[in-house]
Amino acid sequence: MAGRRGKLPVLAEIAGPPGGEERTWGLRERDFEALERPLGELNGVRDLLVTGGEGERRVLAIALAAVAAAGGRRTILVECDVARPRLAADLGLAAEPGLHEYLRWEATAAELLQPVVLAGPATGQAEEPLVCVAAGRPASDPTTLLGLGSFRHMAARLREAYELRVLIGPSLDDGDGGLATVAAEAEALLLALPPEYGSGRQAKSVGAAARRLGPRPLGTVLVGQRSAASS
Repeated sequence: MAGRRGKLPVLAEIAGPPGGEERTWGLRERDFEALERPLGELNGVRDLLVTGGEGERRVLAIALAAVAAAGGRRTILVECDVARPRLAADLGLAAEPGLHEYLRWEATAAELLQPVVLAGPATGQAEEPLVCVAAGRPASDPTTLLGLGSFRHMAARLREAYELRVLIGPSLDDGDGGLATVAAEAEALLLALPPEYGSGRQAKSVGAAARRLGPRPLGTVLVGQRSAASS
């Protein structure tokens, strides 16, 4: 078992969306099954931060939120990377208004919520759509924006309305970008990393960085296809 300063346990490996399908998300059966273990690790957690690699964290957050919603859990996915928004493009959502506009009192909470009907054979039991909140227009000073009292107020309101709140945080190597502020609103976190980070010195380094954030680190999910050299 890894020590407190060692790497986090690898809970699952997923391939992510099929190649060329940037805006159409259908859960693959094997990815759906693989994410059952990380989902089980939540143990009543209502506020989950997903961070890690630049692209991997978005893939994991979307997939995990979709699995939770497909299982009947009332789930909302909130993109908190206000410096480099991507969720709207990934899912084909309206880019604005989003979190940025809400935090500056330019939009109401109701205007942010965008339902996504889940697709794929693994989502047949979903009773409600997955609700998403895009980041909105890019922010030049994300730390200041997320530090506003309106962010904490929104977090409290969503905590009351949803069984699971999945927060897409800035990447772990983004030099903060407001990640610490987002982490303060989470109970637990998952790291999303490429397969080559599954072992070795890099895994220990990112594990230590995750522990410094504050929320209980549950483990790592490796996202993407393994190269022949790493297989």
